Amino acid sequence: MGKASRRRTASREQQGSSRTVKDPGALPAPFVARPFAGLPGETDWVALREVVPAATATVRLAPGAVPDDAPQAATVATVLPLAWSGLRRVDGEVLLGLQSGTTTGDASRDLAQVLLATAAAEPGTPVPSMPLATAGTPRLQDVLDLDAPFEVTVHEGFDFWVTDAEELDAEGKDSLERANASAIPTSKLHAADSAYWCRIGERTHLRWVLPHDEDAATDALARLHAAGASAIGDSTRLLGAFRACGLLVPVWELDATLEAAAYEEAVAELDTRFAEALAVEEPLTPQERRARAGLLSRQVTLR
Repeated sequence: MGKASRRRTASREQQGSSRTVKDPGALPAPFVARPFAGLPGETDWVALREVVPAATATVRLAPGAVPDDAPQAATVATVLPLAWSGLRRVDGEVLLGLQSGTTTGDASRDLAQVLLATAAAEPGTPVPSMPLATAGTPRLQDVLDLDAPFEVTVHEGFDFWVTDAEELDAEGKDSLERANASAIPTSKLHAADSAYWCRIGERTHLRWVLPHDEDAATDALARLHAAGASAIGDSTRLLGAFRACGLLVPVWELDATLEAAAYEEAVAELDTRFAEALAVEEPLTPQERRARAGLLSRQVTLR
């Protein structure tokens, strides 16, 4: 290749590089370990995305996030019919599904893209899926009113999909009945934030989404477990933990003969013990390190 050809090639490469630099928003969305950090109720966002089968919460959009004639609020739901990402109901309500859709490694960016598209859709229109978000796509932290609380309502089934189930045709009613039959009985405890009791078959469990740094939360659990203080009353045991959206979610097996309300006091006491263990600054003892290793050996990651 001659000097002139090399100069032309170098020039084209420089121009391509320049175009890339000028449009950083077109780059792939960066991975975010804790996508819901900074949102009110971060742990409940994680719970609705990873733990709870049927629940909703209402969010308000930030001023200017959508045109004035678009809906200024939305219902966040665990899942929607046919695993749609979003749904603009006939009455105009905007529903956002947390457990469906594509993922770029930043759930906040993915969901914000669906939320804005659904708010702009015509009433009666589903949003089955969306293209992958890019680095220029806004995040939920950019489009939601961060002063509005995130209050979760747990449902027995999926009747919240429709305003009136009696208006469904036979096929629609059958689909809703099948979904309701598959719903896992779940209750949100009051004693600790984002602690959810659930019944799976003949067993009951408690899944608790912790807001703390994963390593610190694991150390605190290890201290409790080594001290024999990790149970939630009689006939219960700490099974292990999994990681979801950058947070630790320990799981306990409970007494299957008791309902969720029976554990409010015991979970409140565990919450106090956990806070005390979390505040300890000394290195883990050999016994606590063994307990920590046991927890990590049973740990999986959900994204």
